[in-house]
Amino acid sequence: MTKLREAVDIRKEKLIIQLIALGIYKKEEHHLYELTLSEIENEYMKETK
Repeated sequence: MTKLREAVDIRKEKLIIQLIALGIYKKEEHHLYELTLSEIENEYMKETK
C-alpha cells in the first residue's frame, strides 16, 4: 500500500470514529466507510460547526 493511500485510510478511520461518537453512522443510505475522504470530511465539518 502506498504511503498516500495509507494516510487517507488513517484519516478516514479517525473521522469515522469521531462521527460515530457523535451518533452518526450513515449519510443518506450509505455507511460512512463507503464514502470518500472528502465526503467524510464534509460531513464531519457540518456536524461540528
